[in-house]
Amino acid sequence: MALPETPDDGRQEADASGSSPGGTNPLAHVVGPFARSGRFYAQAWTRYLGGESTDLPVVRPSPMLAGHALLDEVVVTAFRMFRRFPEPEVFEAVEREVATAIEFYDRKGWLDDPRGFFAAPPPLEEVTVRTAGKGKRTHERISFASGYAPLPDEPGGERWSSYTGNEREYALVLRHDEPRPWVVCIHGSEMGRADIDLRLFRAWHLHENLGLNVALPVLPMHGPRKRGLPKGVSFPSENLVDNAHATAQAVWDVRRLLSWIRSQDPDAPIGLNSMSLGAYVTSLVASLEDGLACAILGVPVIDLVKVFEYHAGFAEDDPRLQMLVRAEPLGRMMSPISLTPRVPMEGRFVYAGIADHIVQPRSHAVRIWEHWGKPEIAWYHGGHAGFFRAKAVHQFIDDALVQSGLVHGSAVDI
Repeated sequence: MALPETPDDGRQEADASGSSPGGTNPLAHVVGPFARSGRFYAQAWTRYLGGESTDLPVVRPSPMLAGHALLDEVVVTAFRMFRRFPEPEVFEAVEREVATAIEFYDRKGWLDDPRGFFAAPPPLEEVTVRTAGKGKRTHERISFASGYAPLPDEPGGERWSSYTGNEREYALVLRHDEPRPWVVCIHGSEMGRADIDLRLFRAWHLHENLGLNVALPVLPMHGPRKRGLPKGVSFPSENLVDNAHATAQAVWDVRRLLSWIRSQDPDAPIGLNSMSLGAYVTSLVASLEDGLACAILGVPVIDLVKVFEYHAGFAEDDPRLQMLVRAEPLGRMMSPISLTPRVPMEGRFVYAGIADHIVQPRSHAVRIWEHWGKPEIAWYHGGHAGFFRAKAVHQFIDDALVQSGLVHGSAVDI
């Protein structure tokens, strides 16, 4: 069965405006999303009527599906406008640092065996806890010193250490008075804020209806950890070495949070629930930590270098594209594809959007699904940015929590 795919090389094509997607022509930013989503819709009908067989499910194309693709394309265009790659003349320093980093990690042996890159953190002992919220819906806000630090001679380490907002980790916690199973919800890019995370993860539903303790940590450079960052610094970003440190620290921080949960409830099972960038972090944690009941990967990213390479829109002779190609070993080192999952097979779950134009589904969702042994997967009729409105996704997550043993009985019908 088949569904149209956005071609892997589509980002290198010129938009209808005649400019490459990565160009500075304002018309390209306006016309590009419509041109690419229109091409997707046309290809959808071609594949649907032709009955070609691929690894994605077949659906009848609809204007709504095209609208999801268009929304994703608008998001991508906004990211391009506000998070530009440096122009070629100032790109040499970035390229040198990437080359130095690859040499450094190669000497460590981590390009071949990335487990050494993800150092095991010490157990978390000192945590600050305060109560927030009103009425019956109160929750805890915890914080603790991250403790993560790059190696003394690690490329980009001094710069990363200057981002002092990352030195402290934060998390929201919804817990019951008596011991209960835990689910740790790891957010996507531009999230990490209480109002957004509680809503998109349906945290109160997980807590009240399914009876779970819920923890929602904040990834580096998000939410309160963005304080004091220089303009343009973010995670993920075009600074590939910063992405490496952010990935390492994100995995470190989540593992420290897990150690704290285990100290609170030693016998309670713990699962991970995630979306987008958070699914990237979750897939890595699930490949390093033993004893997890489940890992739910929503619209997953598995290689940050490949994401930027796909969306950059550089011409084939652009030196910036060539640098991204040369940086691929860095992306592979930080990819869950280079590690073996430790979560039991029955606890692995993936969901993805068939119209996802932010994270190309075949390059990410399908690859991690295959690498994880083809566990249960749900394809919803939508794009990357529309997952939280998909009732099929809500039911899939609830069912996954039941199947993995975190919730007893039947999941609440939605």
